[in-house]
Amino acid sequence: MPQRFNSMITVTGEFAGDFPISVWATETHCWLCQPIAKSFTMLHVTEFIVGNLTIAQIEDNRTFVEQGSSSATDTLTLISFFRHDPSNYFKSASFIYNWDFGDGTQLVTEEPFVYYNYSTVGNCKVHLKVVAEWEQIESATHERKIVQKTGDFTTELELLETRVMENLSLSLHINGSPPLTLCWLIKAECIPLEGGKCHLVVINGSSYNLSHTFRNAGQYCLSVRVENGVNMLQTYHEIKVWPTGIHPAFFALPCIALISVMLGFVIYTTFRSSSQQKDLVEVQGCGRICCRSCFLQPPQEYWETVRESHGLLHPLYKPVKTYTV
Repeated sequence: MPQRFNSMITVTGEFAGDFPISVWATETHCWLCQPIAKSFTMLHVTEFIVGNLTIAQIEDNRTFVEQGSSSATDTLTLISFFRHDPSNYFKSASFIYNWDFGDGTQLVTEEPFVYYNYSTVGNCKVHLKVVAEWEQIESATHERKIVQKTGDFTTELELLETRVMENLSLSLHINGSPPLTLCWLIKAECIPLEGGKCHLVVINGSSYNLSHTFRNAGQYCLSVRVENGVNMLQTYHEIKVWPTGIHPAFFALPCIALISVMLGFVIYTTFRSSSQQKDLVEVQGCGRICCRSCFLQPPQEYWETVRESHGLLHPLYKPVKTYTV
């Protein structure tokens, strides 16, 4: 396997401009021989600060989602400047950042980042001027002087209207003894449901289809209370609504699955002990399983046909007992 060799040089440019750099490699014992490898690059030397602007939007108050040229209004935006300084040329410098957000608002900071909330839809140009200052001692006169470098950076930003998934439909499945009184409410915070401060419905079956319209993105809580005169259950579930075009709203399917399983299991466990005496009905010739219907024994004529045609086969159905709750 051939070996890999690396070589590195440090270059200091005293004048701004573009400088071509060529490199070639020859055999160790013959510097004047034909090169066995060669390459070329262009070195860009500038008298200004080098870096780039990035824009991101905050998710869950802690996660930063990188955006391209589009961002949502009414959402906290993080604008950052990353300085390119591999040689630590500015290690002793202090920086001032002059921000122009493109909507008439300006800000001066000492940090290379800023938080801003755009409220108007449209296109804007974000401009940043960076000023670096440090003290330098002249080698000839030993005098101290202040050296200043600047840099101007601009990026385009398209601001889109914040929209959300307006319609949400959930299916609540409840295993209990009807009639059931269901009370539900969707708010920013989880709150106990009391009195008429909720959407109150009476269920004569085992399921209920819930519909709600969201107008704003954010975090919500679905509060649910179910009772049948014997027992009462109250539970909560978190819902997150994202702006469309920035984040897809993936909360519908998890809500349907989790709420169905949660309500079904908890209410079934709660109601089973209290309603077992009045609800359990034994069906002759069935086994102890939890369902709403059972496989009843086929008529005698069917078994005669099976025995005559397939005398060595086991019966297709085994006698079981069923309890319906």
